[in-house]
Amino acid sequence: MIDWDRVAELRDEVGAEDFREVVDLFLEEVDEVIKRMKAMSDSSSLEQDLHFLKGSSLNLGFAAFSALCRDGEKAAREGRSEVINMAKIFDSYAQSRSEFISRTVA
Repeated sequence: MIDWDRVAELRDEVGAEDFREVVDLFLEEVDEVIKRMKAMSDSSSLEQDLHFLKGSSLNLGFAAFSALCRDGEKAAREGRSEVINMAKIFDSYAQSRSEFISRTVA
């Protein structure tokens, strides 16, 4: 679910002190996009939102979530939004977020 090697790499890149700030910013931005996506009544920005989530989550090591976003982005780009399992994407983020916080904050 989480690519812990990527997490360690990012921590080394930004430094332990700035890592928490990067994590907080990431979680805040992704939480905001997820909240907006749950409330949206159309799919006009679905491809762009999934693209953003894919890239952001991959940078922080959320591998499973990023893969679901990648697949969803592709389907949206191809006009097949109806095949995207948004509940699975949202659940994957919630699980990844929980696991990430429990291992990085504890």
